[in-house]
Amino acid sequence: MPDRSAADLGDLCRAAADLGDLCRAAVEAAQGNELVEAYAEEGRRTEASAYQGEVEGLEFAEARGVGVRVIVDGRLGYAYAADPTLDEVREAVAAARANAALAEADPGNGLPAALPIEPLPELYDEAALAVSTDEKVALALDLEARTVSLDGRVTKVDTVRVGDAVSRVALASTVGLAAEYARTDAWCVSVALAVEGEETQTGFAFRLGRGVGDLEREEVAAEAVERAVRVLGAVKPPSARVPVVLDRFAATSFLGVLAGALSAESVQKGRSLFASMVGQQVGSEFVNLVDDGRRLDGPASAPFDDEGVPTGRTNLFSGGVLNGFLHNTYTALREGGDRRSTGNASRAGYRSTPGVGTSNFYLEPGSLSFEEILARAEGGVLIQDVTGVHSGANPISGDFSVGATGLRISGGALAQPLREMTIASTIPDMLKAIAGVGDDLRFFSSVGTPTVLIGEMTLAGV
Repeated sequence: MPDRSAADLGDLCRAAADLGDLCRAAVEAAQGNELVEAYAEEGRRTEASAYQGEVEGLEFAEARGVGVRVIVDGRLGYAYAADPTLDEVREAVAAARANAALAEADPGNGLPAALPIEPLPELYDEAALAVSTDEKVALALDLEARTVSLDGRVTKVDTVRVGDAVSRVALASTVGLAAEYARTDAWCVSVALAVEGEETQTGFAFRLGRGVGDLEREEVAAEAVERAVRVLGAVKPPSARVPVVLDRFAATSFLGVLAGALSAESVQKGRSLFASMVGQQVGSEFVNLVDDGRRLDGPASAPFDDEGVPTGRTNLFSGGVLNGFLHNTYTALREGGDRRSTGNASRAGYRSTPGVGTSNFYLEPGSLSFEEILARAEGGVLIQDVTGVHSGANPISGDFSVGATGLRISGGALAQPLREMTIASTIPDMLKAIAGVGDDLRFFSSVGTPTVLIGEMTLAGV
């Protein structure tokens, strides 16, 4: 198969200056008192998948384009161009200008001031570009082989994937912004299938890194197998109120609900249960929730957000007290006063205007080991997987009822596997019931959490 990843990815990165030229062309096309911003990105992604000792798939994806915002007297127009020439960027500015003329004025429409940006060179691993496509395929095959070699009950996988990406972003505006950065990312995933009699259970594990050489395939295989095998023979438990331990993967699902409720965009649209709670004790003393766009072990780190505001740390909850919300420039201007963006402008890509999103969003770790948490949750349940969190949780009331799979906790250890459970509460009640936080923070995509001990929750079974 052709080797595209080494030479072609290198060519992509060497073309970075073209992004800056495209952005400058947009800014130079501004007229009169217009505010103009250009957001340019390019990237390439490669992913190999393996199944039953064979290459199941090999995917390449690439994108390159520029999005342009033009603001005139509070009226916003947007246009974009895929893989454009300089002239096509100028045409996009003209199209955005025409769109602005048709729009209504909004006091939230504005561009952020150009502020000093501290680079994050650690996001880019030059060595990652030297890994060939054939090597990625071999890594995927190796990960599958490791997964099916660890336990006789696991003889096949649902999926195994190894992939990486290289990308670059550039921004420029008429208020003096001119910035860009490059990054490399890599990932591997294994979903093991454990079979015993007529029963099949799945176990999921993955790792993230700057390059495929950073990925701990042995740990991924072992974790996927363990999570699948340990829930074989699961039974439906009786209903009860018991201590609940959310393992790290399960806890991230609930943090995803919190992320939406802590966006100033949701607050201003009346879609957040936290809208009137700033300054209040919303959670227990163990709830320290942070968004930090510069944390290097977080996969969503960047020197600036998607409209050029420097990233940083925002303490959303401190000791359970809600401090505030995540903002981009639009929501900050809408709120007025001295409110500023928290560096959380987020785009789906060059085709979209920025909304509000998290960067590295996580619950600060505590001091408890996993074993200490289990000891404190005697007679309770470890929740390993939850289903239906986003559909079963109401972001306005905070009520939720979700399905769960896990294991009984007995004698300070994991015991009988459990299935077909439902856990129900409200987000505020769950936050107040957090009785301990582990020391084992781990990121799953841009959301990270340690193991979480909840003093008591309703568990519905038979």
